Amino acid sequence: MDNHQKRNITFLTIGLIFMLSGIEYAVILPTIWRYLQILEAPPYFLGLGLSAFSLSALLTGPLFGVWSDRSKTTKSIILFSNLFEIAGNFMYFIGYSKWLLLSSRLVAGVGAGAGSSIFGFLTRSTLPEERAGIFAAIMACRQAGLLVGPAFNLFLRLCDFKLGPFVVNKYTSPGIFMCLLWTLLQFVIVAAYWDVPPVSSEGGVIVLELKQEEKEEEEEVPLIGSDEEATPTYRAVNSDQCETSTLTESEAADEESNPFKNFSVSREFLREEVVVLLTAQFITLFNQTALETMVTPLTQRYFGFGELGNSLMYSLCGVEVIVGFFFVRWLSNKVADRVVLAVGLVICSAACIWCLIFLCKPRGGYEWQLSAFIVGVFLQLLGLPFVAVSQVSLFSKVTAEKTQGFSQGVRRSVGGLATILGPLWAGGLTNNLYIMLGMMLALLIMVTVMTVLSYERLAEPRVVQCAQNLDSGG
Repeated sequence: MDNHQKRNITFLTIGLIFMLSGIEYAVILPTIWRYLQILEAPPYFLGLGLSAFSLSALLTGPLFGVWSDRSKTTKSIILFSNLFEIAGNFMYFIGYSKWLLLSSRLVAGVGAGAGSSIFGFLTRSTLPEERAGIFAAIMACRQAGLLVGPAFNLFLRLCDFKLGPFVVNKYTSPGIFMCLLWTLLQFVIVAAYWDVPPVSSEGGVIVLELKQEEKEEEEEVPLIGSDEEATPTYRAVNSDQCETSTLTESEAADEESNPFKNFSVSREFLREEVVVLLTAQFITLFNQTALETMVTPLTQRYFGFGELGNSLMYSLCGVEVIVGFFFVRWLSNKVADRVVLAVGLVICSAACIWCLIFLCKPRGGYEWQLSAFIVGVFLQLLGLPFVAVSQVSLFSKVTAEKTQGFSQGVRRSVGGLATILGPLWAGGLTNNLYIMLGMMLALLIMVTVMTVLSYERLAEPRVVQCAQNLDSGG
C-alpha cells in the first residue's frame, strides 16, 4: 500500500472519529436533563454538565497540539485521548450521583482535545489548494453524526435490563453505547490510521518527505525532484516581510526536533489576520450555540412543538448543514477562502437582521409566523458552513506549519470558550430577543468590518513570489 492510499484511508478514519463525536452529542443531549433530575440534581447542573465537556476540551487542546508538534505523530495521541472518551462514557453509564455524571462529561471532554492534533495533521498532510475541501468533508462527518444519532435513540430508549450490578435504561444506555463505539474505534485506528509523511511545497515543486523504515536507508525521496542538488532551505513568512534562510544540516535537525525553538506566541497570534480569524471562530460558535439554546423555547412558545416536532426540525437542519458543507467543498475549488468567508458573514448578518425583524415580535397568523421562522433558521444554517470552513482553512495557511497542532489547539480553545458563553448569554434572554439578537448582530457586523479592513492579508503567504522579489531586489 503506497502513501497515497494510506493517506486516503487515514482521512476516512478521521471522518469516522468526527462522526462518533457527533453521535455522542446527539444520543446524550436529549436525555441528560431527565437523567440529572433522577439523580436529584438542581437545574443549574444541566448547564454545568454541557459546559464541562467544552471546558476540558478547551484546556487540553493546546497541550495535545504541542505533543503532536514535538513528536510529529498523531496516532498514539488519538489512541491515548480516546481512553478518556471510553472512561468518561462509562462513568456516565454508572450514574451513581450527579457529581459522577458531571465528572463523566469533564473526563470525556479531554478526549475531544485531540481534535487540535488531528487538524494539525490534516494541515501537514494536505496541499493548500485542497485543504478547504478536506476540512469541509471532515466537518460534514460530524454533522452526519448529529443527524444519525437520534436514530440510535430509537432503540436505546427501549433498554430496560441489568448488566451485572448496573442498570441499563434509556438514561444510562447512551453511556455504555458510546463506550462500546469508542472502544471499537480504537481497533479501527490501530488498523487504518497512518502518520503519513507531510506534504510541503518548496519553490513550486511538491515534495513528499518519506520516512524510510529501514535504518540503513536515511534519505529523502521526492515525488517530483529537481535535477539540481539543492541545499535544505527553510522559509519563514510573516505579514510584514518575506524572508528566506539557508540552514546547515545540524541547525535544520535542531529546528526539526524542537519546532518551538524560535516560537513567539505574540508574534504568531497577535498578527492582524490571525486575530480576525480567531474573532470569526469565536463569534460564529457563540451565535450558533446561542441560537441552539433559543430555538427550543421559541418553537414551544409560538408553535407548540413537542419532542417529535423538534426532532424533525433538527433532522432537517442537519441535512441542510451537510449539503452546505459539501457545497462549500465544491466552491472552495473555484474561489479563494477569503471570498467564502465574506459570503458567509454576509449571509449570517442577513439572517440575524431577518430574525430581529420577524421573530422578536411575530406578526400575522400561524402560517406566516412559521414561514418567517423557517426562513430565519434556513439563513442561519446556510451561512454556517461558509464561515466555519473558510476560517479554519485560512487559519492553517497564515500560521506556522511546524507548530500547527498548538495553533489549532488555540483556535479550538477560542471556539470552546464561545460554546460555553453562548448558551449562558442566550439562556437568560429567551424572553428578550431584541437584546440577544441585537448583540449577535453587533458581533457579526464587527467581524465583517474587520474582514473587509484586513481582506488583503487574509490569504496564503506567497513564499515563491517573495523569494523572487528578494532575488530581484524588490
